Amino acid sequence: MAITRLKRKERRNLAKATDRLARIKQLTAKPIIKNIDIEAIKLEFIEKAAARAKAAEPKAEKPAKAVAKAETPAEATPETEA
Repeated sequence: MAITRLKRKERRNLAKATDRLARIKQLTAKPIIKNIDIEAIKLEFIEKAAARAKAAEPKAEKPAKAVAKAETPAEATPETEA
C-alpha cells in the first residue's frame, strides 16, 4: 500500500512554524544599549527644536519694487470690435 505525502501542505506548515518562531524571536529581542552619551542626545534635540522654531518664524517681507512699464504702441493690443 502506497503512502501519499501532501508536500505542499507540509511546506506551508513548516513555513508557518518558521515565521512564528522568527516573529517571537523578533518580539523578545532587546537591543544592547551601552556607552550612550545622554547629554549629547539631549543637546541634539534642543538644536533641532531651535532650528524648527527659527524656520517657523514669519519672515520680514521686503517692500516690493513697483516698476511701471510704459506701454509702447507695439505692445498695445487693439481690441477687436464686432
